[in-house]
Amino acid sequence: MTTERDTSCDDLLLDNQACFALHSTSLLMTKVYKPLLKALDLTYPQYLAMMVLWEQDGLTVGEISTRLLTDPGSLTPLLKRLEAEGLLSRTRSREDERVVIVELTEQGRALRDKARNIPQCILGASGMTLERLQSLQRELQFLRSHLQDSL
Repeated sequence: MTTERDTSCDDLLLDNQACFALHSTSLLMTKVYKPLLKALDLTYPQYLAMMVLWEQDGLTVGEISTRLLTDPGSLTPLLKRLEAEGLLSRTRSREDERVVIVELTEQGRALRDKARNIPQCILGASGMTLERLQSLQRELQFLRSHLQDSL
């Protein structure tokens, strides 16, 4: 047994992995969101879907799925739950009944006002300035774009 550290395996150290830094940060970010979203009776994935609709109402399930980089099949149960909560409606397109259009209800639009303070709370929890957080966001979007292009 050697006491000297094998530097040839540094590439495999957990703390040297960008993927782990992203994954663990994502887990912690979701935990910070949890109590904020509990007050709105939303899960984090539901919050993301609502943000897409607050940005642009009347999208198809496919458009929401594309915006969230997720599979439409996994989005459907989430949207059904939001519909059961009275936050949105889902209707089949008259032109193509395979297409489902998602629209906010009055209650869903009103929830937006209740969510307005969440970004400021996240900024505070981050310990970063707005400029630094925005810079990090741009870097992550750059990384995401290149990873997506590599697929």
